[in-house]
Amino acid sequence: MLVHICCSVDSHYFLKRLREDFPDEPLVGFFYDPNIHPYSEYLLRLMDVRRSCEALGVELIEGPYDYESWLAAVRGHEHVPEKGSRCSICFEKRFAVSAKKAAELGQTRMTSTLLTSPKKSIDQLRAVGEAIAEREGVAFVTVDYRVGGGTQRQQEEAKKAKLYRQDYCGCLFGLTQQRKEQGSEADELYTPLDGRVLPASIEERLTLYEARRKLEEAGLEYRIVRRKFLNWRLRYGWVRVKKRVVPSHMLPYSVMKRRYTNGRVEVVEAGQGYFNREEVVFMTLARYNALSGRRYDSVVSLLFNPPPFEEEVKIRESAGLGPWDLSPLIVVEKIPEGRVEILIESVVWRDVREILVPL
Repeated sequence: MLVHICCSVDSHYFLKRLREDFPDEPLVGFFYDPNIHPYSEYLLRLMDVRRSCEALGVELIEGPYDYESWLAAVRGHEHVPEKGSRCSICFEKRFAVSAKKAAELGQTRMTSTLLTSPKKSIDQLRAVGEAIAEREGVAFVTVDYRVGGGTQRQQEEAKKAKLYRQDYCGCLFGLTQQRKEQGSEADELYTPLDGRVLPASIEERLTLYEARRKLEEAGLEYRIVRRKFLNWRLRYGWVRVKKRVVPSHMLPYSVMKRRYTNGRVEVVEAGQGYFNREEVVFMTLARYNALSGRRYDSVVSLLFNPPPFEEEVKIRESAGLGPWDLSPLIVVEKIPEGRVEILIESVVWRDVREILVPL
């Protein structure tokens, strides 16, 4: 039987139950999920599915990541609620490729771990799966492992196996709708041009789970703990002096009450200039280099190759801005004179991040 796999949380318990119900039938896992966005999230889920399948002794095949064709397929259904037409189209695409793979491998039956996801409709999955599989000459097996406390046992299995527990289905449009309903930020969609790894980002989780893999290969014990913290993202911003934009670098946790302000620097002391609006502090590049111990030759070079996020948080504190200070701190070549315009589009919100603790 070919098993289409969507994620490790659904597949780990699902594969165990399938083995109990079909003990004489070899299982082949097929990870085909072009709906997952961004690509870093796709890589993270694939990594954890591989780990799960290796632990269970199940062969795993990776399908193509043809995200553009998935986008084309759901075009016009972007704003449809969960379990609507966009989900049906998504299932059709993933099941069509899965059914072809099953036929190619000589498998007579196929199923999907989506059946165990509490956020999906089993009736919708069955209808799509049976219609698609019949076209390829294979049977679609519908099983309901949610009943009788199955969903609770699935979560217990995921926790016991230390699986990556994502908090959205993977779809770009489902993610944005979910975050809007939660009143939260879809920070999964942020990819800094400077390539920096941001706290609680997918890239940070990728790094964490890769480190987890190395600990397991070395036979070392560990824990993954969750911590609440104040997160921050800069969408965009600029500084304009005499109507000309000047190179500027905005440090983490720079926030303004209004996205735009204008005024003048009133006081300059030790390479820092204090603005008369929005508690903005300007810092010269020379002052930044002195506090960071680095040697940037221009603000532009700093923009495209900044130090790690946590290091810049410490630089804020060295500049006299405490750990709970959200005042904008902006690095420029020299403290601007005359009328200055500032635009900062940034957000802060309560968030949770995972921490890897070797034992």
